[in-house]
Amino acid sequence: MGLMGVINAVGGPRAIGGVVRGVTDAIQPNATRRLELGHEGIGRALDAHMAEFVQAEATAFDRFVNGLNRLPRPALALGTMVLFAYAMAEPEGFALRMDGLGHIPEPLWWLLGAIVSFYFGAREAHYLRMRRPASHRSAEPATDAPPASPGQPLPGHDNPALAEWLSAR
Repeated sequence: MGLMGVINAVGGPRAIGGVVRGVTDAIQPNATRRLELGHEGIGRALDAHMAEFVQAEATAFDRFVNGLNRLPRPALALGTMVLFAYAMAEPEGFALRMDGLGHIPEPLWWLLGAIVSFYFGAREAHYLRMRRPASHRSAEPATDAPPASPGQPLPGHDNPALAEWLSAR
């Protein structure tokens, strides 16, 4: 019985290959499988992250509250225009009311400023969270060509040490 007969007797080349693969995986883990598992893990994490931001369909109450949230900015702008018109139509009454505003203590003005700032800051943060992430494409095309000399900086790099290191690669 020759060598081929012995190999066929123990299960053939595939069985021996499986045993060799098992032994090498015990010594050195399979890098490809490790990358596949890492990719699957990242995919599951991204899916879970995206699931947090899925929104239900807006109800009538949601639309009503969104409408109320959109009122303060136009109301402030129109209110300012109305104050100008009021100052021109009745200067004495306007002066009397502005004098009354002068008697408001300073901490109350700070409180009003904080409330208005937090309101508009929260709205801005909401819209920043709702914005879709931009793609991470580079504006410059990637080139593998190193610069002409090791000391010459790469395009877009101001750091000479980094340019030298990149060109030496």
